[in-house]
Amino acid sequence: MARVLVGVKRVIDYAVKIRVKPDKSGVLTDGVKHSMNPFDEIAVEEAVRMKEKKIAAEIIAVSCGPAQAQETLRTALAMGVDRGIHVDIPAAQMPLLQPIHVSKILAKIAKDEKIDLVIVGKQAIDDDGNQTAQMTAAYLDSPQGVFASKIEKTNGELTVTREIDGGLETIKIKLPAVVSADLRLNEPRYATLPNIMKAKKKPIKKMTPKDLGVDTTPRIDIISVEDPPTRKAGSVLPDVDTLVAKLKQEGHL
Repeated sequence: MARVLVGVKRVIDYAVKIRVKPDKSGVLTDGVKHSMNPFDEIAVEEAVRMKEKKIAAEIIAVSCGPAQAQETLRTALAMGVDRGIHVDIPAAQMPLLQPIHVSKILAKIAKDEKIDLVIVGKQAIDDDGNQTAQMTAAYLDSPQGVFASKIEKTNGELTVTREIDGGLETIKIKLPAVVSADLRLNEPRYATLPNIMKAKKKPIKKMTPKDLGVDTTPRIDIISVEDPPTRKAGSVLPDVDTLVAKLKQEGHL
């Protein structure tokens, strides 16, 4: 049976309205509700289902971030993950932590833990990077199945149905491999109260990038973060002639 590594990221909750800091150096995070990246929830759910089908022997969740990232790991543990690894990154450094850094961290842990399958969400809803799975596969020199909407295991291979611009593509990849979860892969379960209580006793190992030999020195600078321009209010016009006249008046025709 396979050993599975799942990446989980702590992000601002999807229901929260994002606010830019007054100095435009980033977005406000203090006192703001955070939760597990929704695509990572799907990745966790898929790993847990694999364990329920006796495909996976052990599931390890990894999260990079400040101390609060352990809350995200506890959520994964309550969903059915066996143990967690917290890679401690100070909150002040998080805005400049890039997918390339996370990919190196995941690849090193995957090698150390002798992982057969790495599953991550296809992207995080805060930066929409969509880079971590692909670069992790490159660092591991492993095949990849990204944007997965269906995963099946047969004879040491994975059959992955991918969502692409033209529809669906089905590929076969050999283990060890890296997969990223798309929206339609599954519907994540809610953690039950008994499992939330059990999760408190499951182990979380704390590490730093230095322990893993990963240099997280920033490769970018944030110059400015700004709100998108406010859209003009729409208007209802009585007929087509008025619409055409309006378009001509504004120089669109």
